[in-house]
Amino acid sequence: MASTGAKRKVPVPEGSRRAVLYARVSSKEQEREGFSIPAQTKLLQEYASVNDIQVVAEYVDVETAKQSGRSSFGEMLRYLRKHPGVRTLLVEKTDRLYRNLKDWVTVDELDVEIHFAKEGVVLSRDSRSSEKFMHGIKVLMAKNYIDNLSEETRKGMLEKAEQGLWPTFAPIGYLNTVGNDGKKIITVDPQLGPTVQSLFQWYASGHYSLKEVSARARKAGLVYRKSGAPIGVSTVHKILRNRIYTGKFEWLGNLYKGSHQALVSEDLWGEVQDVLDGRNAANIRANAHDFPFTGLITCGHCGCALVGEIKKKKYIYYHCTGFKGKCGEPYVREEVLEERFTDLLRQLRFDDDVFEMMRKALHESHAEKSREQTKAIERLRAEADRLQKRIETMYVDKLDGHIEEGFYRRMQVQWRDERDRCLRDIERLHSADDSYIDNGVALLRLAKDAHRLFEIQDAGEKRRLLNFLLSNCSWANGQLTAAFKEPFDMLAETVSEANALESSQGAEKAQKTNWLPG
Repeated sequence: MASTGAKRKVPVPEGSRRAVLYARVSSKEQEREGFSIPAQTKLLQEYASVNDIQVVAEYVDVETAKQSGRSSFGEMLRYLRKHPGVRTLLVEKTDRLYRNLKDWVTVDELDVEIHFAKEGVVLSRDSRSSEKFMHGIKVLMAKNYIDNLSEETRKGMLEKAEQGLWPTFAPIGYLNTVGNDGKKIITVDPQLGPTVQSLFQWYASGHYSLKEVSARARKAGLVYRKSGAPIGVSTVHKILRNRIYTGKFEWLGNLYKGSHQALVSEDLWGEVQDVLDGRNAANIRANAHDFPFTGLITCGHCGCALVGEIKKKKYIYYHCTGFKGKCGEPYVREEVLEERFTDLLRQLRFDDDVFEMMRKALHESHAEKSREQTKAIERLRAEADRLQKRIETMYVDKLDGHIEEGFYRRMQVQWRDERDRCLRDIERLHSADDSYIDNGVALLRLAKDAHRLFEIQDAGEKRRLLNFLLSNCSWANGQLTAAFKEPFDMLAETVSEANALESSQGAEKAQKTNWLPG
């Protein structure tokens, strides 16, 4: 919370004893309640009136114990330095003026007479050593109070985190609210939450840069909650890195499972991290014109990206960005690249007879796959049970004093995370079993018809199809090289072997040799 300050100048009769008044509260709640600042200023004004002191300026600070700066405190010091005729400072008590030893030294160097109205103490350079000593003790006590206040605040936040409650201001996409049990919680912001979800989906696709998804987010209405200003690129980056949107959050170096609703899945969050880290992201994103191959191909000479460019308002050429220096690879027409990609996809082509044999083999292999899957589920279940037993045993060790609280919290979060990962893998295996045959047949059909589908799609669908089938595409010396992704790499290799065997030994023997189950 930022420090807020106020200053009020008061007209002073000539020849009067002059002073400044300083008041402070240590939390925004105190200021809203409306008693602490008025009570302090009233006490000090009455004190000044009784002691024939004229207040020339009033300074007020409202801030937290954690905040390092106080704007009005600094203004007051500057005023006292600038006005040597004002050598008196009125304050309620010691802990209102000082928060640390540095404040004490700074005020002491001003050589002012300080009146602590509530404590009945006046301190100046001429004060007795015993008075100064007692004042020093009070300063240390004030510092100790503030340190304890900060520590208690941190402890309270840590306790909330351990209960799965986000301890501070809600991030964009969530709102701070009060739950049914009276505890402060965060809930999904009905206005900004869906846009944050879309933000993750857009960026996970790999088709947009941070700048581009930020522009889309602003267009969708994503703004800063307090100011209402459009969101910036750096803030979008922080959102995409923040694990809190998965239902978990990090606090003081530890990972906690939150009780709030997740906006994105763990898998989607992981995909976004991959793109941010550059593992799945292209060096150059598609620009305003939707070139189908931008972001898919790198230069075979220098490794930079190939980008599209319109020439003479109708011809599309691709060229190396030359990011690492001037590159000699010449421009290439889009039609040439499209022809090369079509030829590449034809490597997956096979006839209906082979498709039917592969479909039957897929069904026969499902039985073996199910047995392996059952064993995998049993292993994961055993691992999850082992981790749960570890957590329970460690809790008993903590109660018996055999291990420290910090170690317990750290290992508990780590083992819970590993256990939850095992449980998620079990769920995936169960769901994968239901769609194994359907997905397998769909992949075979896609491979069989890939070259034909590619030729009739628009630019965006072409890019999606190539991203799904191919990786490591590069262009050099007029040649396109690429690798098929799994399992299409195995299909391409098998089709190639079958074609070679067919040409040398006949079609029937080629089919029997390459497509029999197992």
